[in-house]
Amino acid sequence: MEAAAVNDMSDPQHNEKSKPHKCTVCDRRFTTKGYLSVHIRIHTEPKSYSCPHCEKCYNNSESLRIHINIHSMKHKCSECGKCFHYNSALTTHRRTHSGEKPFECSVCEKRFAYGGHLTVHSRIHSGEKPFECSVCSKRFAHDGHLTVHSRIHSGEKPFECSVCSKRFAHGGHLTAHSRIHSGEKPYKCSQCGKCFRHSTGLTVHRRIHSGEKPFECSVCSKRFAHGGHLTVHSRIHSGEKPYKCQVCHKAFSESNKLTCHMIVHGNRRPYYCPYCGKLFKTASNLKRHSYVHTGAKPFSCRHCSECFRYRITLKSHLLTTHNEGTWFMCNICQKKFTSKRELTIHTQRHEGVKRYVCDECQKCFCASYELRQHQVMHSDVKKFCCGFCGKDFKRPQHV
Repeated sequence: MEAAAVNDMSDPQHNEKSKPHKCTVCDRRFTTKGYLSVHIRIHTEPKSYSCPHCEKCYNNSESLRIHINIHSMKHKCSECGKCFHYNSALTTHRRTHSGEKPFECSVCEKRFAYGGHLTVHSRIHSGEKPFECSVCSKRFAHDGHLTVHSRIHSGEKPFECSVCSKRFAHGGHLTAHSRIHSGEKPYKCSQCGKCFRHSTGLTVHRRIHSGEKPFECSVCSKRFAHGGHLTVHSRIHSGEKPYKCQVCHKAFSESNKLTCHMIVHGNRRPYYCPYCGKLFKTASNLKRHSYVHTGAKPFSCRHCSECFRYRITLKSHLLTTHNEGTWFMCNICQKKFTSKRELTIHTQRHEGVKRYVCDECQKCFCASYELRQHQVMHSDVKKFCCGFCGKDFKRPQHV
């Protein structure tokens, strides 16, 4: 009974129906009253069974026996020093370092280091999601994913960093986080020697050398080396923008774009142009501005000898000259644009939306750059000078 209870306690918690018996002390759930009774001893019985190796104590002999096995691990990994009870477990672990993937999907030929990973992967093709959240009914292909997901509802973060006390909902996240403090990077690329804290980092990195891009967009067939990049890319087609500014309610498709946007609402401009003294809120804005002074054109076309100052200009060139990339088409007049921003401004003209208002005369505009150009009328600043007569002008087209 005790051994069965220990095994049950290591299983993921599925839902209240499958584990109806709840511990009143720690809220852990069990399938039978017997397992719950064994578990309650943890809270009630004295810990009279002590480990002769490390002095750790337990309240039953079975728990002590299981613990002592940790000290008897004889099979050690020569790469990272991790120990295992059985040689077979060490053999499986070594695939983490070697990159060996003996299990192949019969549908898409993707390979895996572990048979269990192949089983879970196969559900992508079958569509099977046998594990359902009892709170929101979201379904999962893997029971462990349901366990982690359920912590969104409960707010539970059972894994705590012993150094900085930061808590995590997933044990793997704590393991990866702890290496920030230790500096440990056990996963090394055999081709370039670069090291990583987590095996997934090494897996993604290897695709730089292999050129592998296993994630394909179902709409435009563009391929990606990282699943997260595909997720962000798919929002181009869906129009989804899940990250919203709490100040102006502008929405973004990526979290880092929202982070950069938040700087707009602040007054600090710490980045100084050494050529003209102009101040900028971000280093990237200063870098783009510096091209005006240096004449640099760092973005070159892969098809011809043309070079460009800005990435968006290169993208426009690839579309208009070489027909490479994705056009953005207005569903009202069928006009095509090279960027989503241009299309957004264009559709606002159809809808009559003019969000940008001049403080001086209350005239409204569809785009922020139109407002900036207009505001020159109300200013006495003349930044543009004629090279022949020395006369100053407000606008460059007037020179």
